[in-house]
Amino acid sequence: MTIKILISGGTFDKEYNSLTGELSFKKSHVNEMLRLGRSRLNIKIKTVMMKDSLSMTDVDRKKILKECQTCIENKILITHGTDTMTETAKLLGQHIKDKTIILTGAMIPYAFGSSDGLFNLGSALAFIQTLPPGVYISMNGKFFDWDNARKNKQTGLFEEIK
Repeated sequence: MTIKILISGGTFDKEYNSLTGELSFKKSHVNEMLRLGRSRLNIKIKTVMMKDSLSMTDVDRKKILKECQTCIENKILITHGTDTMTETAKLLGQHIKDKTIILTGAMIPYAFGSSDGLFNLGSALAFIQTLPPGVYISMNGKFFDWDNARKNKQTGLFEEIK
């Protein structure tokens, strides 16, 4: 089994710019996270974009959809910003039925050292090996069907809608 990881940006890969005080992107931390987690999975990684999900457009989401549709792997993990993760999951869920796709992210950048990203990545990798075809969101040690999840902006956690 090969797992394809598509990187789209989000808090997962943000870093603090000490000159401007802003969070920005330099490079993905996914390879380092896999190394630290001692992953022994067969993984292929592709950076699709490095964007804050609030800046994502319909064109960006369609680019992620096309990547999922055209890749040969049937297990796809997408790192994504949490603010619009459900929007991308909806597009994928409406169009892809024959692959297992999981979107995950982080509330705190990995580079900060106290990130939930490593835990979320590990959880998503475990879920992707066991869940049937479909589109899911994996956050906080749980997984959610694409059409039954939302980010609770008061608690900073994902929860079921129904």
